[in-house]
Amino acid sequence: MLEGPLLGKIILFALPLIVTSTLQQLFNSTDVAIVGRFAGDQALAAVGSNSPVINLIINLLIGLSIGANVVIANYIGQGRKDRVNDTVHTAVLVALIGGVVFGVIGIFASRPILEAMDSPDDVIDLATLYLRIFFAGMPVMSLYNFCASILRSKGDTMRPLIALTVSGLVNVGLNLLLVAVFHLSVAGVAIATVTANTISAITLIVLLVKETDEFHLELKKLRLHREHFKRMLQIGVPSGIQGMVFSLSNVFIQAAINSFGSGAIAGSSAALNFEYFSFFALNAFSQTAMTFTSQNYGAMNMKRCREIYYKCMICGVIAAMICNFGFYLGRVFFIGLFTESADVAQWAYIRMQCVLLFQWIALSYEISGSAMRGMGHSMLPALITVIGTCVLRIAWIFTVFAQIPKYEMLLRIYPITWVVTGIAMVIAYYIIRNKEEEQIALYSLEKAEL
Repeated sequence: MLEGPLLGKIILFALPLIVTSTLQQLFNSTDVAIVGRFAGDQALAAVGSNSPVINLIINLLIGLSIGANVVIANYIGQGRKDRVNDTVHTAVLVALIGGVVFGVIGIFASRPILEAMDSPDDVIDLATLYLRIFFAGMPVMSLYNFCASILRSKGDTMRPLIALTVSGLVNVGLNLLLVAVFHLSVAGVAIATVTANTISAITLIVLLVKETDEFHLELKKLRLHREHFKRMLQIGVPSGIQGMVFSLSNVFIQAAINSFGSGAIAGSSAALNFEYFSFFALNAFSQTAMTFTSQNYGAMNMKRCREIYYKCMICGVIAAMICNFGFYLGRVFFIGLFTESADVAQWAYIRMQCVLLFQWIALSYEISGSAMRGMGHSMLPALITVIGTCVLRIAWIFTVFAQIPKYEMLLRIYPITWVVTGIAMVIAYYIIRNKEEEQIALYSLEKAEL
């Protein structure tokens, strides 16, 4: 990441991330498709209505893992191998503790959360069962995300992909066995998901234990190194809170969708899968921008950081647009994979038209925010995202949507917030980058004089 041509390396780093996330969502979509086909529309709605809640917790954990990625990548750029190893041990321990804490809280809070979202009476019992089993697997899910982030900080995106592929195939097999054969409905889907996450987490832990360089993990040496933990929190907590608040705004939107009934819930859930697939192209280049920027910022090479930003932005927009327009053009086929109900499909088509076609715009703030995090600035992009996206969406629900309570009107807030947040984030990025370039130039001049 620190020398040589960038474009090929950016693509080689991003492609396994796209495949990893796509496979992960494909397995999740398989969960939804199997439960919809073999357990009915109510079970489909029960699993789908949990998506905003699940994403809320996962985004918090992923945000915290971003802190580990940035800190380790900075140390790599600085050539400080001893600090890399200490941060690895700190990150794994944080993952384990965080997973246990959120898992316990989630198990007890599942039904109250769903009640607050106004889940329909014919869905809430199944949704609660699914959510509680899911939360029981939070420790292993947290471990996987943190360990994958550790490996990606040094450019290794392939082994997390392999681990996920194996566990994902297990997930699909267990889904078919537990839902189609044993008729366990949403419980079977949840059990399969937890089992698959356990396999992927154990795989990455074993890989880190077998490492022979500064990434070598010794379980008996797990401890919180205060300095590295503090730096991780400075980067990770704002990112995690951003992800959490972002998902919280989607919880409000899901609650509004719930008011249209189980057909709208099921249709929105089906269409949402293709937004996830498209987002992975965005997110892959966003993660690439952050990791590459982190290492080169650590090496104080701001010229290379500029190049990383522009190339990740161009690649990301192209990849996202291919996904967005491809899924929309094939919407009849793709939605047909999830449901045979014409009513459910119609709700899905409306969401794809209002949201999916414009999703590529989100690259403007995703790449810019990640580049700022790579330079150690996590609070500013978090604030911009929270205000420009989350607050605006919630305000829309209680003002515009309250006056015009139509499904299409609810969904139009997505592209509006992407444009507003994107403009603000790009401006912030240029301000931060210029300041960092000035500081590094001043530091280099002072060092040369000494």
